[in-house]
Amino acid sequence: MRSGAKVALVGGVFAVMVGGAGIGAWNLLNGVAGGVDSGDGGPPATKSGPPSAAEVRETAATFLAAWEKGSATDAASYTNYADEAQKALDAYRTDGRITEVKLAPGKADGAKVPFSVTATVTYKKHSKTFSYDSELTVVRGKQSGRPLVDWEPSVLHPNLGEGDALQAGEAPAPPVRALDRSGAELTEKKYPSLGPVLDSLRERYADKLDGTPGVELWIERAGEGAADETLLTLAKGRPGELRTTLSAGAQAAAERAVARHPESSVVAVKPSTGEILAVANHRADGFNAAFQGAMAPGSTMKMVSAALLIDKGLTSASGKAPCPDKAVWQSQQFGNLTGLTADEDATLADSFARSCNTAFVKFADDLQVDDLTNEARRYFGIGADWKAGVITLDGNVPASGGPDTAAALIGQGQVQMNPLNLASVAATIRNGAFRQPVVVPQRLDNRQLATAEPLVGSTAAQLRQMMRHTALSGTGRAAMAGLGPDVGAKTGSADVAGQDRPNSWFAGYRGDIAAAALAQEGGHGGDTAGPIVAEVLRAGG
Repeated sequence: MRSGAKVALVGGVFAVMVGGAGIGAWNLLNGVAGGVDSGDGGPPATKSGPPSAAEVRETAATFLAAWEKGSATDAASYTNYADEAQKALDAYRTDGRITEVKLAPGKADGAKVPFSVTATVTYKKHSKTFSYDSELTVVRGKQSGRPLVDWEPSVLHPNLGEGDALQAGEAPAPPVRALDRSGAELTEKKYPSLGPVLDSLRERYADKLDGTPGVELWIERAGEGAADETLLTLAKGRPGELRTTLSAGAQAAAERAVARHPESSVVAVKPSTGEILAVANHRADGFNAAFQGAMAPGSTMKMVSAALLIDKGLTSASGKAPCPDKAVWQSQQFGNLTGLTADEDATLADSFARSCNTAFVKFADDLQVDDLTNEARRYFGIGADWKAGVITLDGNVPASGGPDTAAALIGQGQVQMNPLNLASVAATIRNGAFRQPVVVPQRLDNRQLATAEPLVGSTAAQLRQMMRHTALSGTGRAAMAGLGPDVGAKTGSADVAGQDRPNSWFAGYRGDIAAAALAQEGGHGGDTAGPIVAEVLRAGG
């Protein structure tokens, strides 16, 4: 390189190289390949700590300007993972067919900078405007000390996750027009919670229906079994019609109910058939926790535990189940909800209705480590590989020893459930036999559904008696008020490490509809999850 000064424009920023080496040369090189953030060569980093407000604004502006111009290399150089960013930015235009990009940064909030995107998606003769909002975060390079955009796929689009890709072209599957059990159309616009369910239905059943693909921009999901997500339709295909088991009325009630509580989910099923009537989630992450969650269910698990105690002949609904203040199992101490008074003369129905933990823990001495596991699978179908028509997690009641044997009886330890599982447990008690939940009728694809043995008749009758007692005069009374006499309920609260308040759970039924809800950090089951379930039961199927 010749001596003297040379001025270069890199990504919209001028850098000066003096004498072909030294500080100027290092600055220019680090400006182009700074995203590698290796710290090899050149002077040591001179800055540390969070980026200043000016650095946040300037870095965001420079990155967005390079992206808008279409220079993936330049834009990536202002990120902390330049190679990944460059590949994604290139694919944004090539695979996503996205051009004419206009980016407008908003007001920074600390290190975060929101921005809006307006672009054009073009595939063959089809073209359409594409607009959305996203956000980036500016961080300090760990070794270089430079302010850099913290690269995540969500910078390109907020719905992109690790390994996901944008694709434009002829859709991989025809659109699906989903209908409820009465023929009413179900759309994500009207029922926002159904978005993941409708995407999954299209993924699984579009090729079994009489439809033709359209032209779309979509997110191709990396996760196994994860449904792709359509972002923009450039040309509509002809949809195939898919009749589901859902009820538009129950779904509307479920959407309203969860909307009042953050991080909540609810499912309703028809006990006599297992048909899923509604599923709704209100979560910041968009996760379908109603079907795919896996969390400790707290005292709602006592529906299964009570069945076990009765089937083992250890007690009965009217039999003894004392409720002391404390109980110890293998050196672990268990207590009850604050304010629950001890009752040494309590029956199982009493302890069930008051949700007494210690009454159940005291039976752990009489049980084997796999007794609860076997009861849950044999009569309630838990863990039996349900084939509902969409992806579900079907509960987990592992055979666990030590303190977890007692903890499992009260829905703690290693037990994991979601609202779908617990709605099914309540439905099984109401019906007297397990009917595997489905959202798509079995006749569409003749898939093999999970089965379980019917409950022992006397056990089912006693469980219904205890559920009714809980709903009318126990911990479920306030939530179930006004729903009539043909009801049953069980409350639950589950402590989770790191949370200020326990998770709120509630399961119940009214006539031929059963429902269960979860409200994370919602406190006692009857306080938050209970009203969600009651609203869905009130709407009916």
